[in-house]
Amino acid sequence: MRLPFYGLGHMGKEIYYAYSKYLKAKYGEKVYKLPVNLPVSCPNRKEGAGCLFCAREGTGFEAVDCTLPISEQMRISRDRMEKRYHAHKFIAYFQNYTNTFLPLEQLMKYMKEAAQMEDIVEISISTRPDCIRKDYLEAFKKFRDRTGIEISLELGLQTVNYHTLEKMNRGHGLAEFINAVLLTEPYRFPVCVHMILNLPGDEMEDAKESARILSALPVTMVKLHSLYIPKNSPLSEEYEHGKIAICTKEEYLKRLMEFVSLLRPDIVLERLFSRIPEKDSSFCNWGCSWWKLMDEWELLMRKNERYQGIYFNYLNGSALNRWEM
Repeated sequence: MRLPFYGLGHMGKEIYYAYSKYLKAKYGEKVYKLPVNLPVSCPNRKEGAGCLFCAREGTGFEAVDCTLPISEQMRISRDRMEKRYHAHKFIAYFQNYTNTFLPLEQLMKYMKEAAQMEDIVEISISTRPDCIRKDYLEAFKKFRDRTGIEISLELGLQTVNYHTLEKMNRGHGLAEFINAVLLTEPYRFPVCVHMILNLPGDEMEDAKESARILSALPVTMVKLHSLYIPKNSPLSEEYEHGKIAICTKEEYLKRLMEFVSLLRPDIVLERLFSRIPEKDSSFCNWGCSWWKLMDEWELLMRKNERYQGIYFNYLNGSALNRWEM
């Protein structure tokens, strides 16, 4: 059964299906993520230099040291969340690098440790499309059945343009992503897909096609990142020497508008803009705060009378439907 959609319309209503609304509908109250930093790397780093936009420390810029026990990492984050938000339910978020690159037995050990903390309702596992395999999915299902704790997967795709994936040295193409989503679907784990709508080389049509492809697959959530360039990443040197071009802020906002307008209405949008400490980046959000960008984008959506899924009319025999008498 699908959860209710909160973004139908533009007359004073929400213009997209927000992650916070999804969690409240699913768990009955606000839920907060507790980042967990496991001692794991990435196959793309083992085989080469890794993705051009990835920093040495991965994406966990504010993560707790991975040498600390899982329970201690979660306690530190939980204390902060409880004090700031009066939170009572939590998601253990295995955030950094490629967590299913760990041997299955070791990963399950960490999951069991995370599950021991009180009020954990879900474990979210961040990984790559080429690191999803049936034995891992079977083990996750048994874990969910035994504990009652939801398991969700976050897959880093970034773009459906396989030429851009190659240029960014992602180490996988579009086929691996489609395969991972279809492998996961029978287990009913919520799948969140990470996307970047302004990678160098991508254009408006790539953003539109990304929305169409994600909408045609059993995807639950999308987490959008406006491109940020960490200072110690391979892409940083290219940017600082003027070897790559990044689209303007105005262009990104338009791409985001078209993406959301085409996106299937029941897909949850977890994030729309990147958040990274300024001291760690060579480029991020055109020098604007993410909340100012959010205000500009929402104004653009309302001005153009847009909302999520307004143009979701291209699947299920769309040509037949148009010409039906």
